[in-house]
Amino acid sequence: MSEEIQRAGLLVRSVAKILDFIIIAAAIEILPKAGFLAGLTYLLVGDGLFGGRSLGKKLIGLRVISLETYKPCSFKESILRNSTLAVGYLFYKVIWIGWIFILFAIIFEFIILIGSKDGMRIGDEIAKTIVIEQPRPQEGEG
Repeated sequence: MSEEIQRAGLLVRSVAKILDFIIIAAAIEILPKAGFLAGLTYLLVGDGLFGGRSLGKKLIGLRVISLETYKPCSFKESILRNSTLAVGYLFYKVIWIGWIFILFAIIFEFIILIGSKDGMRIGDEIAKTIVIEQPRPQEGEG
């Protein structure tokens, strides 16, 4: 890759993921019967949208790329990297146990992310992806 990549920091990644969870919660509320599946689908494939950007990442200016090719995250890589969160999401319907499980999954991923020298969570390790800051166009650029 010719230009230097800037890995995204913990704060901006967290804000982007919170925005994605808000979108998932909205889907559940707006579409009571199909919202759960719509939310699960978005959680799994969201990072494969818009050239490696979920809506939350797009709003914040982040992109998920492959560590091997430096190309935007594919749908397959998105499913792999978000499978750990999706398991927790699947269990959230089970009263108490589900909420405890999803909370544990999020906290566990967060601890791994903080402790990683490369700023990678388990999902990034599985899918061989990283989250980078998307350079903003300079004034006068298209």
